[in-house]
Amino acid sequence: MTAPDFLVNGPADAPASFIFAHGAGAPMDTSFMNRIAEGIATAGFRVLRFEFPYMAGRRTGGSKRPPDRQSVLLDTWRNAIAATTGNGALVIGGKSMGGRMASLVADESGINGVICLGYPFHPPGKPDKLRTEHLKSIISPTLILQGERDPFGTRAEVESYQLSEAVTLEWVPDGNHDLSPRKAAGQTVETNMARTVTAAVTFLENVIPR
Repeated sequence: MTAPDFLVNGPADAPASFIFAHGAGAPMDTSFMNRIAEGIATAGFRVLRFEFPYMAGRRTGGSKRPPDRQSVLLDTWRNAIAATTGNGALVIGGKSMGGRMASLVADESGINGVICLGYPFHPPGKPDKLRTEHLKSIISPTLILQGERDPFGTRAEVESYQLSEAVTLEWVPDGNHDLSPRKAAGQTVETNMARTVTAAVTFLENVIPR
């Protein structure tokens, strides 16, 4: 399997790079992905986005292919990490499925940290089907930015989970799975996106080797 084609934001000589993967249903250049990538890049970090094979195939094949098998997703992550080795500090992560897959390869990869946006703790409506076993023992510094009312894991649900001390949870006010709030909550998409970018940048600054 060859290295993925990266969509790059930010300076080549940045002190750290963030490899940022998409979620299960949408590509790497959605409004959400653009906002996060551009916000982090503006703070002086290099952001590299890629697409898993099934999503890249949607661009050329015209059909809405389902996500690849987990083994393919993980190998794609390994190749993406290998392609950036030697370019300074490296943090990996992504939106939903992309972040979950990153967290599964983190400890084996020697990276500096993980950032997950909207982690899919369980399928919607199935809170008993948890995807947290590896998060109980992960040793890589991990930031999870989660909407308070995310159907894949609400604040009330997630705060009862047993997670590794390496995991930090940051709650996005009234956020859904895309971190957006309801108008009645007194928050805006813009403020939640800014809050998310700020938290991610702070995390990146903290995990860079001194």
